[in-house]
Amino acid sequence: MRFIKNYPALFIEEIKALVIADLHIGIEYEMYKSGINIPSQVSKMKRTIKKLIEQTKAKRLVILGDVKHDVLGVNYQEMKEIPKFLESLSKMVKIDICLGNHDTYLKELSPKGVKIHGSRGFKIGKFGFNHGHTWPSKEIFSCDYLIISHIHPMIQFKDKFGYRIIKPVWIKGRIHQEMIKKRYKIKKTGKLEVIIMPAFNNLLGGTPVNVKKTSDELLGPLLKNEFIDMDESELYLLDGTFLGELKNIH
Repeated sequence: MRFIKNYPALFIEEIKALVIADLHIGIEYEMYKSGINIPSQVSKMKRTIKKLIEQTKAKRLVILGDVKHDVLGVNYQEMKEIPKFLESLSKMVKIDICLGNHDTYLKELSPKGVKIHGSRGFKIGKFGFNHGHTWPSKEIFSCDYLIISHIHPMIQFKDKFGYRIIKPVWIKGRIHQEMIKKRYKIKKTGKLEVIIMPAFNNLLGGTPVNVKKTSDELLGPLLKNEFIDMDESELYLLDGTFLGELKNIH
């Protein structure tokens, strides 16, 4: 399993799977309604994904939710672009999608052959996949690796003059096995290493994880309830730079 350098994408050699998350197709339409005119990024994202499929020789594409942007319904851009987008990619690889909190009516927009999994996630061998906004299914905790998204993780850099920039990051950590055993009433789990993926769509904002937050501000039940020890987690920039453990990054 490896991060693809300079891209918010993960490749899992054992199952020949390219993993991405948080495409938010349709966000440009929402921006347009707010007076911001940005051309659709869908063709650009599709070209990038196809390039990564060819580069890695992936046989499967896993999308960890939030393929679409509109939470309550389907906007014009989503209706027009999502079916063609998924149809084009499905000609290259098998597609598995875990429903995210923005994916209302995604099943109706998806072409035949695209596998839509429920919001509690699914597993392939020792790898578990979940968007991150719901409690994962019990079966996923038999996996050695859990890959989630949802929070659009970022790191905030600030200099002595107060100038700030934020950059997307990978988060690599561990889930507390004993807490999982207690909540799910199970005797045994896998290793439960966790990867939190950055968002694939670069128009999105995110969560600066090195800025102190209350539990109410954290996204997803695993983080809100401290099932993941974020302080001990390792952070990496998209170019592969290791930033250290979160507890040491201010």
